[in-house]
Amino acid sequence: MTDREMQDIGEDKTLLLVDDDEPFLRRLARAMEKRGFEVETAGSVAGGKAIATARPPAFAVVDLRLEDGTGLDVVEVLREKRPDCRIVVLTGYGAIATAVAAVKAGATDYLSKPADANDITNALLAKGDELPPPPENPMSADRVRWEHIQRVYELCDRNVSETARRLNMHRRTLQRILAKRSPK
Repeated sequence: MTDREMQDIGEDKTLLLVDDDEPFLRRLARAMEKRGFEVETAGSVAGGKAIATARPPAFAVVDLRLEDGTGLDVVEVLREKRPDCRIVVLTGYGAIATAVAAVKAGATDYLSKPADANDITNALLAKGDELPPPPENPMSADRVRWEHIQRVYELCDRNVSETARRLNMHRRTLQRILAKRSPK
């Protein structure tokens, strides 16, 4: 990271990361520390709200779906305690409705997982209405489709018939897709 990018963070370099995926949280925390942020982490809505209330950060990255609730609750507390906080909502369940809900709750930006530390940093440091640059390695269309099918499959408690019905596809077609490896 260049000196100019380090200066773009500003004087207050505090960053709150809230995600219930422990390995992802640790990797992202290390990556953000290397980029100059002072990182605090939380693995739940309750933990995120506690940190947001006690020590409101200048920046935050919050997962939308957490084991004990929705990350939007953390976003609302952050917005209340520190209106100038730059908040990025991350989710593996990307949809227009959830993006709108995140922005209405006070998020600055919304990224779908898997997002890397560069994408997150660009979103956090984007000025005003300036859009961050597009991701360097976006997912292929086949990968996006596969991720969506996997998400719906998990939400249907791994019930193939129910997943096929909701995706409006033949059950056998879905079984073939689920039997294959994920595309790159």
